[in-house]
Amino acid sequence: MQAAKLLLVEDDPALSELLEYRFSNEGYNVRTTPDGDEAILLASEETPDLVILDWMIEGTSGIEVCRRLRRDKSTAHVPIIMLTARETEDDRVRGLETGADDYLTKPFSPRELLARVSAVMRRIRPVLAGETIEAGDLSLDPVAHKVMRRGKVLKVGPTEYRLLKFFMESPGRVFSRNQLLDAVWGTESDIELRTVDVHIRRLRKALEVEGLKDPIRTVRSAGYSLEAV
Repeated sequence: MQAAKLLLVEDDPALSELLEYRFSNEGYNVRTTPDGDEAILLASEETPDLVILDWMIEGTSGIEVCRRLRRDKSTAHVPIIMLTARETEDDRVRGLETGADDYLTKPFSPRELLARVSAVMRRIRPVLAGETIEAGDLSLDPVAHKVMRRGKVLKVGPTEYRLLKFFMESPGRVFSRNQLLDAVWGTESDIELRTVDVHIRRLRKALEVEGLKDPIRTVRSAGYSLEAV
């Protein structure tokens, strides 16, 4: 299987060198930069499979880099693990709300970061390889374009299928309507935000199986997420 592409954005030279060495030894294809602006450029040139992003970096801040990566359709789905010396709960919440998938406070063990990255890669590898994606009792075959729940084949429309696939690539993560609009319809789309709600309702209807819980969770004032039920 092709080596996973990892973008490491860290302006501490010693830490950057250590992490690059450790991840390269684990078989990752690592690109590094200490600069937020260059990170955005590198991600646009070649979409990484995962980004390790320090909050306090040169140029554009890590939190803004995270925000821009989430706004870009080509990188909106890429997992981001943020590194920071900020320890307060408000900072952690801000990082996660901006779009980070995980958050590690400095100082940390490189072994722990490796474990967290491995956990994320185990989840997204099926997506990269075109294999069946699973989340809870749902499975999606991207080759056959087939969705199943508890062994039952479901009839899912094309837009709802794209919406579900996007959710299943990041189960449990909350996406705003704008994020869903950009990811599923594209940044150039003139679709209204309320259209997202319409297709969420259609997706919920398509996923209905008697006796089973609705896997789509509405998060008030935030958006929607797919729960791995």
